[in-house]
Amino acid sequence: MGIVKDRFKAKADAANIEIKQLLKDHGSKKIGEVTLAQAYQGMRGITGLVTETSLLDAQEGIRFRGYSIPELQEKLPKAHNGTEPLPEGLFYLMLIGELPTQEEASYITEIFQRRSHVPNHVFAAIDALPLNTHPMTMFVVGVMALQTESYFAKAYSEGINKKDYWETIFDDTIILIARLPRIAAYIYRRKYKNNEHIHPNGLLDWAGNFAHMLGYDDASFRELMRLYMTIHADHEGGNVSAHTTHLVGSALSDPYLAYAAGMNGLAGPLHGLANQEVIKWIFEMQEKLGTDLPAKEQIADYVKETLNAGKVVPGYGHAVLRKTDPRYTAQMEFGKKHMPEDKLCRTVWNIYEVVPPILQSLGKIKNPWPNVDAHSGALLVHYGMVEYEFYTVLFAVSRSLGVLASLCWDRALGFPLERPKSVTTESVKLWLEGKEQIWE
Repeated sequence: MGIVKDRFKAKADAANIEIKQLLKDHGSKKIGEVTLAQAYQGMRGITGLVTETSLLDAQEGIRFRGYSIPELQEKLPKAHNGTEPLPEGLFYLMLIGELPTQEEASYITEIFQRRSHVPNHVFAAIDALPLNTHPMTMFVVGVMALQTESYFAKAYSEGINKKDYWETIFDDTIILIARLPRIAAYIYRRKYKNNEHIHPNGLLDWAGNFAHMLGYDDASFRELMRLYMTIHADHEGGNVSAHTTHLVGSALSDPYLAYAAGMNGLAGPLHGLANQEVIKWIFEMQEKLGTDLPAKEQIADYVKETLNAGKVVPGYGHAVLRKTDPRYTAQMEFGKKHMPEDKLCRTVWNIYEVVPPILQSLGKIKNPWPNVDAHSGALLVHYGMVEYEFYTVLFAVSRSLGVLASLCWDRALGFPLERPKSVTTESVKLWLEGKEQIWE
């Protein structure tokens, strides 16, 4: 590996052993206001952020301004002849804190329609990438290329008063959200559909137009996109994509820079890439078992084989939730309504019956229930979107609604630069010996 790499590996191995012993002996001790274990293990359970747009309840799942997923499905405005909520209505709710009327949701739609034009240089930047580039990389490059349009960056360079930061942040947010479906659809058609692009339909709502540009004009697929864009929009502030957007935005980076940073986090296997991993895992199971509708007993054996190999069952478990994710339930209900005989969906439902008892039997997993990622891929495959690498881009378009609405609130409330204190393991050892106060 090379002398420096070898030395680093030796140091890291020794540090890992030392830190594990530290946590075993002292993990529950308070270092400032948190335990030593929390400082070392992902800051779990630390309340240190304010996010106005949504709150995650361990039992009830995500609530947007107090409204659960089922309540949003009932109360948010719908598209003409549609039954699923309009994401524009949810965006209004997260921004204003009140349920919109049909007219108010339609007004958001009109704003997005009028501001959806993407400059040609953005497409040129995407086209400069090799075709085998991951779609999330293309997506973030497209967002960064669009940063040339930032009103906030221009205003800040001209000396804007800080009490007015929110206004150009708001303008950037609207324009960025309006243009993301066009960028995402361009990537999909370039990578998977022979570079044959579909122009926007200015008469459609935000998610409906996205479905159209992707090349799926089935009415129920448009409904799926409305549901998908709604339920993936936000998940309070501590998840990687939301926290990263907030963190980078706290440096007064404009919404393009902050959102791009957040989406680089979303692309990670432990965050947004999980929906891709779920469908990949199911495809691999089907191939190994030689059937597109494996029996529950076969699924159970494959799950145990996955676990025995030291791997996780993708789509199951959540850092906060302790029951089935309501977003999973919403997708399952959609599937049973629109595609009750679909073999992939039926497999997903069988997995739902098989996996939790197996995980519970291990005695180590707090939440053996499915999260949102466990179902979304099966619905997309039903309509022919089998390119599972692209699924995280769909997630990214949806997540823009929440993280950017929250960014508007960050600037409106004047939240400061985020700068938590960090310590070294050496300083921790000195603190444990009573020789140093490291949290001051």
